[in-house]
Amino acid sequence: MSRSSKLYNSDLAPTPANKKNWGWFEIFNVWANDVQSLFGYTLAASLFLASGLNGWAVFLALILAGFFIMWLVNLSGKPSVKHGIPYPVFARVSMGVFGANFPAMARGLVAMFWYGAQTYAASTAVALLITGITGIEGEVMLLGMTGVMWISFIFVSLFQVYLFWQGIDLVKKFLNFAGPAVYAVMILLMIVIWVKAGGGLFSEVGNIFSGGERSGGFEGLGSFGAFLAVFSIMVGYFAAVVINFGDFARFVKNEDEMKKGNLWGLVGNVVLFSFITLMITGGTIAIFGEYVASPTEMVAKVDNLGLTIIAAFAFFAATVGINMVANFIPPAYDLANLIPSKINFKIGGLITAGFGFVIGGMWVAVITQMGLFPFVNTLGAILAPVFGIMIVDYYIIKKENLDVDDLFDDSASAKYHYNGGFNRKAILAWILSGYIAVGTVWPNILVLGLGDFFANLGGGGGYAWIIGASLGAVVHLAISKR
Repeated sequence: MSRSSKLYNSDLAPTPANKKNWGWFEIFNVWANDVQSLFGYTLAASLFLASGLNGWAVFLALILAGFFIMWLVNLSGKPSVKHGIPYPVFARVSMGVFGANFPAMARGLVAMFWYGAQTYAASTAVALLITGITGIEGEVMLLGMTGVMWISFIFVSLFQVYLFWQGIDLVKKFLNFAGPAVYAVMILLMIVIWVKAGGGLFSEVGNIFSGGERSGGFEGLGSFGAFLAVFSIMVGYFAAVVINFGDFARFVKNEDEMKKGNLWGLVGNVVLFSFITLMITGGTIAIFGEYVASPTEMVAKVDNLGLTIIAAFAFFAATVGINMVANFIPPAYDLANLIPSKINFKIGGLITAGFGFVIGGMWVAVITQMGLFPFVNTLGAILAPVFGIMIVDYYIIKKENLDVDDLFDDSASAKYHYNGGFNRKAILAWILSGYIAVGTVWPNILVLGLGDFFANLGGGGGYAWIIGASLGAVVHLAISKR
């Protein structure tokens, strides 16, 4: 068997059977950590308020999104469970052995971006703890952040590097601890707020969320349009993990364990977390008379030192957890895929941490000025067509036939060599579909009247992921069948 040093190292090699030791509980905790971050809470709470829908309608849209994402990850995870290969290696099937570097690095860059955002979010929990214990808040020093915030941010950055440097087994143990711990604190916070808000919390929730003003890109949408946009934005939020779910599925014993983990871990966590978010958001408006976006701000407002200490640890664990799952492991593999002979998993991780530090440092002063929904939707739109292309290529064009040896072979006769290592048809399908998908978020980049069409559609590009993935699949199938 021919293994090219340009395509192969031990991190990218198929997982041997004796290393496939993940069961449904590990997959459950991958999703628990992905769902329950501070960023995830803020996004869910924002959807409840910005959509102008009744809170229970938003809740339903989030649950349906959970089932839809479960179906998508079962599709993207199956080949990795079967063959033990990570996402960038699976992308070679449709994109070519070298062409796969484009979608791998797009996923890697998106992850590095999120890594910085989540590192900043985790640092707010540490800052909450320092301020709660010492009473010191500090003055704004640099890029909109105080000295306490900078100390917290640097601490979180170093802690994460230490964690991944110890290897995937310690990451797995950390996820298994963080998942349940955060729920305990979120439920505690919900009970505290419930008690403060009094017995009428359910009616408060109904009143607060029934048909408020639509904002944040939901303006001009009818009820059904707003419902679809909530559904699509939630799908877009998970887009990154959907595409590289194979990075985790490769460690799972069998497909049944993966599906069980996806059902309870994804749908179960979305249901529970969204319900807690609904109750806490409604309760805080009832108590404080205003919407409090961030759980760390909310805990600070409740002003109870015991709750502050417990909550700070839990929010820190949750947000570091999602960073490991969604934003650290993927780019480490994606960078290793770029130059396997020079970059291994650990070096890829260090590059990610460096890039993420810059992004996180600029988060307050620069990136948050963009707005949350366009940020989530644009990142989703870039990756969406790749998912459609990979899935239609594997299940329909290749009919689930895959030659693992040829994935590491760069000779001209190898199956996935295409034209010089690039499948030009798949890359063209990605460029065309990606252009239109990003254009649903930023209609002014589109030509031929498409900009007007998407501007009038409303939803602030909330449909970007679904449009991009569908177009990627259809265009790739049409070009490849010719």
